[in-house]
Amino acid sequence: MEAGAGPSVLIRLVDNIKKVIVGKEQAVELAVTALLCNGHALIEDVPGVGKTTLAKSLALSAGCTFKRIQFTPDLLPSDITGVSMYDQKLGNFVFRPGPVLAHIVLADEINRATPKTQSALLESMEERQVTVDGVTHLLPRPFMVLATQNPVEYEGTFPLPEAQLDRFLLRISLGYPTQEQELTIIDRQVQRHPIETLQPVTGPEEIMAAQDAVRAIYVDDLVKQYIVALVDASRRHPEVSLGASPRASLGLFRAAQAVALLRSRDYALPDDVKELAPWVLAHRMVLTAQARMRGLDGRQVVGKLLEEVPVPGARARGWAARP
Repeated sequence: MEAGAGPSVLIRLVDNIKKVIVGKEQAVELAVTALLCNGHALIEDVPGVGKTTLAKSLALSAGCTFKRIQFTPDLLPSDITGVSMYDQKLGNFVFRPGPVLAHIVLADEINRATPKTQSALLESMEERQVTVDGVTHLLPRPFMVLATQNPVEYEGTFPLPEAQLDRFLLRISLGYPTQEQELTIIDRQVQRHPIETLQPVTGPEEIMAAQDAVRAIYVDDLVKQYIVALVDASRRHPEVSLGASPRASLGLFRAAQAVALLRSRDYALPDDVKELAPWVLAHRMVLTAQARMRGLDGRQVVGKLLEEVPVPGARARGWAARP
């Protein structure tokens, strides 16, 4: 990818999604960040705020194939991965791919499926492949899972285990729009939904080139130390019973690179890490029972970590203290 081509493609991608998603610039940028990192995102919010629309808009704008899986209690793992069926004409078994074999997969209301079905996504999310009847099938590139869940409805749901939550690079929330934004949403849909006219602004090849460009973004050793210090502090915090894993350090590192590219920089800043930490770390921590009883959540604890952990290199290197 030529110098400067990556940021221009990404700016077009973000601006195109904003034609549909009103007033949620941060959520849009986070979704694009996850795609750039070759990662996955969990969109958790109340019904009707645009979770599914965000996933569809991202896939359409990126020119990628898109599949939606509606998770229900009776969904089977084979409904996701695919199945081998006997073809009488050919005289052998033929693999019928499931919806997971697409560039961008929407796992809608993922917590409504049983743990056995949820686990069918683990191999595809981590290894970019599915194994059916002992045969491995590679997934297309780029590949991304966008999962949604409703955080306020618990009847008939199966909470995601920590091992699966850890595989989501980011947990995104949209929140309610302001009154002005809600009026804009109504005005845009008087005749039809704006997603119906949304056109691709890039393609899978350019997305993969941008993913390669992310890995070339420079991250200073002091920024790396800051990332590791934050994650390590989560493991020793008195209000956390299970801290973030090394996968969280890698995710925060890669997300900082992606945000730098998104903002047309060839280097990552500590501010990038601070901005991304709540979205990368909060869902990877298990709080103590006492903390939950006090009404604390993961993002509040991450906010405390950001206050407590000093930013390395706040002073310029080589600066000598005056006597």
